[in-house]
Amino acid sequence: MAIPRLAAVTSWCLQLLIAVILFQTLFFKFTGAEESKYIFRTLGLEPAGCIATGLAELIAVILLLTPRAAILGGMLSFGMISGAIVSHLTKLGIVVQDDGGLLFGLALTVFAASAALLVIRRAELPVIGAAWAAHERRKTQGVV
Repeated sequence: MAIPRLAAVTSWCLQLLIAVILFQTLFFKFTGAEESKYIFRTLGLEPAGCIATGLAELIAVILLLTPRAAILGGMLSFGMISGAIVSHLTKLGIVVQDDGGLLFGLALTVFAASAALLVIRRAELPVIGAAWAAHERRKTQGVV
């Protein structure tokens, strides 16, 4: 099901925003930056968690930039960033190593953008998307 032009443009802007944020954090995870080591050490996941998270983020970026797979990238980024937010709220804190809350702010940005992307492209969601789209068609036709 095609989405309206404005929704498509908005979707691409969100996809690019999420991809840029996730891509720039890959550098820190894959180079073993001290901040990444601190985060994953605090979570008890260093080094495997850092590498696994980096790989998952790389996959999300690729999916977000692939038109037919953007919904999967949105789902993956939404799930990953939900875990990051929970980690900030439970173990890491809002401010990590005097970053002024930058990482937490970026996580909230990715969370909101991913959620908006999933809403815009909800008809493409695996399993429930087709049923959702059919329900919306019936609703617009006054059947529901």
